[in-house]
Amino acid sequence: MSELLSVALVCAGTLLAQDCSRDTALDVIIAPAHTPMECLMHAQTMAAQAGLPGGSDRYLKIACEHRRTEADPHPVIRRAS
Repeated sequence: MSELLSVALVCAGTLLAQDCSRDTALDVIIAPAHTPMECLMHAQTMAAQAGLPGGSDRYLKIACEHRRTEADPHPVIRRAS
């Protein structure tokens, strides 16, 4: 099982980037990844294939997260946008 998750967050254009999270996003796309580079590339590809609409009313935020385990309920998050 992969330790990383590629996360693509679609957030409202009125939401500040630091406030865009899984809880506040309009849509969330998640997939496993094996390396940090694969994680970033995979999230962008997922968003493109999903046909997410562009425009100033929403934006895409890419995040790479460590998969949560019972021993570590708070994963380290790496972000790029």
